[in-house]
Amino acid sequence: MEQYGPSYNVKAYDKYVKRKVFIIFLTIALLILFSVYAINAGSANVTVKNIITALMGSADDRINIIVWNIRLPRILAAVVAGLGLSMAGCVMQSILKNPLASPFTLGISQGATFGAALAIVVFGAGASTSDSVIINNPYIVVVFAFLGSMASTVVVLMLAKNFRATPETLVLSGVALSSLFSAVTMILQYFADDVRVASIVFWTFGDIGRASWSDLALMGIVVVTCAVYFMINRWNYNAMESGEESAKGLGVEVEKVRLLGMLACSFVAAVITSFVGIIGFIGLIGPHIMRRLIGSDYRFLIPASGLLGALVLLLSDTFARTIISPVILPVGAVTSFLGAPLFLYLLARRYAR
Repeated sequence: MEQYGPSYNVKAYDKYVKRKVFIIFLTIALLILFSVYAINAGSANVTVKNIITALMGSADDRINIIVWNIRLPRILAAVVAGLGLSMAGCVMQSILKNPLASPFTLGISQGATFGAALAIVVFGAGASTSDSVIINNPYIVVVFAFLGSMASTVVVLMLAKNFRATPETLVLSGVALSSLFSAVTMILQYFADDVRVASIVFWTFGDIGRASWSDLALMGIVVVTCAVYFMINRWNYNAMESGEESAKGLGVEVEKVRLLGMLACSFVAAVITSFVGIIGFIGLIGPHIMRRLIGSDYRFLIPASGLLGALVLLLSDTFARTIISPVILPVGAVTSFLGAPLFLYLLARRYAR
């Protein structure tokens, strides 16, 4: 009987923790490995030696431009965006008790799109150059994207709190909000001139490559700040897994945690969407795969989900820019191909119970 005593429990818990830590470090290793591959992959003839010399600062101008101005910002933007969207989806699924929740499925990304379109059309945040379309005032776009995402967030919170909406109802409300914001965005496009219409279309494609170093810095600050907030509240999210009443009995201020959590998730989604466009289902893929591998302990699930989201988005972007190189596909289309079947599977599982 001694094997079931305190020493056995300690060993079992150590094994429980080590397995989760191993999966997290394995994901980090894969992320580093594929980041190195992504720097080397592309239509330009760049060797591993060229990349090393560029990183050391001793390459020629052409290699420096390819590595430092094109590929490295793109790879880091994919990692940061995937990290933020996946962690936001993970937290949303906890505080809303909804396995189908993510910034994309609840209409938050579409709300951000409407806000960004409003900034482009009304405040002239879009412009054209001799060979491309650009966003010339991304900070106005960020502010309006956040306000648009908050409109969706308020509706979702009202349904969850005042009407005791089921998970399926929340998803359907997300579909309705997505349709509403898409309709208003189309009306804005109808009355906009060619440059502004092109700017909106360019923005909504979902393109990691448009993020500059300054965009990346802002996204990184927001994602890291919100990640720290999520990890500070990891025990609150664990308590909420057992239900609101149990969480309140443990001293968790459920309404406050839910409101601040949704604000943080919306802010992450708004900032990322404003810089790289709509990237669907990353917030659904990462958390659900990791929940199968390491369980629902949010001490480990939040960072693990973020890392897997970063890995999935990096792989999707690398695939999008190499499959028919030199043509680059919109990464949002690739992630939707991955996420839509998972969404249908999760929805079918809920109705099959």
